[in-house]
Amino acid sequence: MALELTYELIARRIDHSLLQPTLTEEELENGCALAAEYAVASVCIKPFAVPLAERLLRGTDVAVGTTIGFPHGGHATDVKVHEANRAMDDGATELDMVVNIGQVVGGDWPAVARDVEAVVKAAHARDALVKVIFENCYLNDDQKVRLCHICGEVGADYVKTSTGYGTGGATREDLVLMRKSAPAAVKLKAAGGVRTLDQAIEVVELGCDRFGASRTAEILDALKARLAGRG
Repeated sequence: MALELTYELIARRIDHSLLQPTLTEEELENGCALAAEYAVASVCIKPFAVPLAERLLRGTDVAVGTTIGFPHGGHATDVKVHEANRAMDDGATELDMVVNIGQVVGGDWPAVARDVEAVVKAAHARDALVKVIFENCYLNDDQKVRLCHICGEVGADYVKTSTGYGTGGATREDLVLMRKSAPAAVKLKAAGGVRTLDQAIEVVELGCDRFGASRTAEILDALKARLAGRG
């Protein structure tokens, strides 16, 4: 690979996903412990469990993230802002917000921009990051490019491919398109379908500063084995 493969290169790009609908509080707690053990970048946890994650991860380098307007983006903008502020009150420092997918498909770009900008302003006022989820499986390339431009204009921190709960996840083609279309200051996150070490390496090579994963332990155990010359 073009980049030197190290543990930190992969682990510090993982947002450990704890969003599955059936996860219990015990499983969420175990997921936070796993994230700390493997020293990943963050957890992305259900909103109600942000206080739990903040408590368990305090003193580690693992950031607490959660979702806004998840999974369809159809919340009213003021509700998204309230959700963002509540999440930050509870200890979240990273917010993965879903665009209003219907407004994107319908071409109501001023409304889409206002929606994203409102959450970005609320987050940045409190030093939190915003990753804007497109849900690319429902969009055409022109819509994806327009969203990348909007995210740059309103100062979003990341553009993100998907929730992981639509009909498709991150694809090579979408990652190339988004990296090309977003300003250099806007980072890229892959979500949905990164399940193996080789897939993780591929998305990093394509320019992703973060990727979502629920199979974090499997990916990083495989990485440790490969670095030790066994894999």
